[in-house]
Amino acid sequence: MRIQTGVSIIMNRWLEVDRNELVLFITDETHLREAQAVDAWARSSDSVLKTVVLPSDKIQNGTAISEMEEQLCRANVIIGATDYSFITTPEVKKATEQGARFLSIPLSCSDGTSLLENDFIAMDCRWTARMAKKLLPKINRSSTLHVETGLGTDLTFSVKGRKGGYYNGSAARKGSVSSASFEVYVAPVEDATEGKLVLDGSLGYEGIVKEPIHIEFSHGRLHTTDTHDDAVRLVRYIESFGDETMWMNGEFGIGLNALSKCRGISYIEDESTYGTFHIGMGRNISLGGVQHAKGHFDIVTHNPTIWADGDCIMKDGEVVE
Repeated sequence: MRIQTGVSIIMNRWLEVDRNELVLFITDETHLREAQAVDAWARSSDSVLKTVVLPSDKIQNGTAISEMEEQLCRANVIIGATDYSFITTPEVKKATEQGARFLSIPLSCSDGTSLLENDFIAMDCRWTARMAKKLLPKINRSSTLHVETGLGTDLTFSVKGRKGGYYNGSAARKGSVSSASFEVYVAPVEDATEGKLVLDGSLGYEGIVKEPIHIEFSHGRLHTTDTHDDAVRLVRYIESFGDETMWMNGEFGIGLNALSKCRGISYIEDESTYGTFHIGMGRNISLGGVQHAKGHFDIVTHNPTIWADGDCIMKDGEVVE
């Protein structure tokens, strides 16, 4: 896919940008090619665009975003197109509560391509919405989610009092929040995830899992005694934040993009992959949780069977009709 085609999908199909709206495009120094493509779209469509280029090392921990609160609240449309997602920051929550529309497109790709060139962003938004609407009523009526996999995952999440939502790219309504990650999500009770995860998909920003990692969750906190390379990568990544909250579960998600493959190239593609579920660690404020942290990242596992209060909603990675 040409990068300009990807830009057109986002601006015209997902956001339905009106030329009278102020679009705030936030990126970092590693994605100037995407910024140029968005600028070309704005000039051709006679749209109002402001591009802000932030230092990439200040985005994941939210520092740079907190300094932009006033700009965020003035925009009609905000596009977060940096390497790291900042959809879970309180500043995004405040801006959307005041009517801005926010789309998260974390552009991180480890193979040198642009996310906007990858075919998975052409996924049918309507199909994902239909699947989400099958899953969400059951999730939102439940107090407990339970997940098992053939490799030995056996996890229980408390979602009592929490309401989930879904992302399918679409953020055309005032105050809406969406993501290039096509998924159903819910913020579980932060200290109430229990059991065993056999992680066999990806480590988010750290890429593909080559050897399954055996993880225990107790009172929502992640722990592993595995010592192979993938487990060491996971532990070192969490430790790099210097924040104990990053060890805590903040999200339960189900991937709903049938064009995605969990390849370890783009974490957005990994967590979106149909037939997977993911656990988001750390910050979850805008997802309906209460957890402040220096970051947020997702770990992805294949072929889950998921129950919502005993009702099977996904069997071996397939949504139960």
